[in-house]
Amino acid sequence: MATTASNMLALGTTAPDFTLIDTVSNELVSLASVKGAKGTVVMFICNHCPFVLHVNEEIVRIANDYRVQGFGFVAISSNDILNYPQDAPDLMWKTARQNNYPFPYLYDESQDVARAYHAACTPDFYLFDSELKLIYRGQLDDSRPGNSIPVNGRDLRSALDAVLRNAQVLQPQKPSIGCNIKWK
Repeated sequence: MATTASNMLALGTTAPDFTLIDTVSNELVSLASVKGAKGTVVMFICNHCPFVLHVNEEIVRIANDYRVQGFGFVAISSNDILNYPQDAPDLMWKTARQNNYPFPYLYDESQDVARAYHAACTPDFYLFDSELKLIYRGQLDDSRPGNSIPVNGRDLRSALDAVLRNAQVLQPQKPSIGCNIKWK
């Protein structure tokens, strides 16, 4: 399985705006509509990536744990569905339902949103503060398929907890590792 690391967008970057179709509700969802009072997590994921499949349950737990504390969550799939039909919107809907995603699962058909975020892999995580300034980008935790390290979301949870404590998110931040985004 080939691996790709995050591009590590510069901290302080303003979240690029978007409006995309939610594959679950079939409605347009914007950054403004998912923005949380405390912060916003933007995730690039897909249906078939073994790295995403490995952490799906923890992503759902984190979203459920922190949404009630004022964080917004959104997942975006930007993969080329002509060459990777398993990532098509109808199957995104199915994946979201099967995993009980408590967040919108958006389809970025043009791949413009992935490019704006400099997303490189799935999963790729971005945490923006209440002003939509980037304060964390990188991995969920040290677990990877086959490395026997338990999935616990430690890195992302630590960043979210820092926001709740009004503390600075710790450095250094490790890049996420996963499958590359399937570009057209």
